[in-house]
Amino acid sequence: MSRRRVRYLGSKIAQVVITLLAVATFNFLLFHVLPGDPVRLQARAGHLQPEDIARLRELYGLDQPLYAQYFVYLRDLLTGNLGTSFSFREPVAELLAQRLLNTVQLLALATVLVILIGIVAGVIAASRRGSRLDASTVVTSLFFWSLPTFWTGLVLIFIFGVYLHWLPISGASTPGAHFKSFWDGAIDSLRHMILPTITLVLVDIGQFVLITRSSLVDVMTEDFILTAKAKGLSRRRVLWGHGVRNALLPVVTASALYVALVIGGAIQVETVFSWPGMGELIYDAVLKRDYPVIEATFLLFAVTVILANFLSDLLYLWIDPRVRNA
Repeated sequence: MSRRRVRYLGSKIAQVVITLLAVATFNFLLFHVLPGDPVRLQARAGHLQPEDIARLRELYGLDQPLYAQYFVYLRDLLTGNLGTSFSFREPVAELLAQRLLNTVQLLALATVLVILIGIVAGVIAASRRGSRLDASTVVTSLFFWSLPTFWTGLVLIFIFGVYLHWLPISGASTPGAHFKSFWDGAIDSLRHMILPTITLVLVDIGQFVLITRSSLVDVMTEDFILTAKAKGLSRRRVLWGHGVRNALLPVVTASALYVALVIGGAIQVETVFSWPGMGELIYDAVLKRDYPVIEATFLLFAVTVILANFLSDLLYLWIDPRVRNA
């Protein structure tokens, strides 16, 4: 590996470390300045006495100054201790482990479908620029991209769940069901994933269609495309071998940014479909001012976004010769 690449990677890693520290600090301060007191909320629900409230504040460390709580927070992060939930009375790490798998299943499937279908549709539209197919693809993409996530989910629930009774509308599996085999349980889980996944795909696919189309249309006017055509290469080889690869940089950037957007959409989708994942956990934690849960989940999402952007920078080294030779 050349020195330039080593310096490039070193600068990116340093940026990741600095960004993580800044995000952790902002994450701590943001939720501690929110109105509302988690101990008071618990006291209201449990009719606690003043001395009980004082013991709870001491137990959670909320009786200490803000700067002392901050340093304890950083120390715990470095040791992997995410604290104990105020409302669930469980270690936050265990709560995240329970919910994270459901969210990863939902988002992974939706993300793969959005990116793959979006790229293919964008390439097809760009290859037929100016045609009716191109125009209809652009209009359809803009239409679905403008739809609110929660509203789209509610419409799908009404059509396919309430009116047609084709698909389940809530949860990750049928409550109380006993399946004869593993495959029966897997099919039941897949049926519960269909509507949330379709919701995310419909709302998010438009950006990848439009970005891919716009980037590919620009690339197809470059001189090296004319040179490839002059060599007698087939239209398909020129399009996919030369055009698409050089048009992927904006798509890679959009994919990294999409991680942040899909997390925001997941909170709405999981709330609408009562999906037992991270989004629903965040919603409950915000209502209950459960600081450890809120801080841990948002920090996890922030780390995911930062790492996704870091991976996109690494992909640039492979895709774009200008970055490799910089």
